[in-house]
Amino acid sequence: MRSPLKMHKKTILALRFGNLGLGLGLVLTGLLRREHLEVLQKAVRICLECIGIG
Repeated sequence: MRSPLKMHKKTILALRFGNLGLGLGLVLTGLLRREHLEVLQKAVRICLECIGIG
């Protein structure tokens, strides 16, 4: 008798590609919304505060 926790290789492969697609979609959404510029701006601010300039 097979264990219910064992998945077929095709199911695991489909889940992996689904997660990859979801991740790429979210990264693309962030890039289109220009979120990376906001993150960079905050990082610069924190860094300048750390060395006492900002």
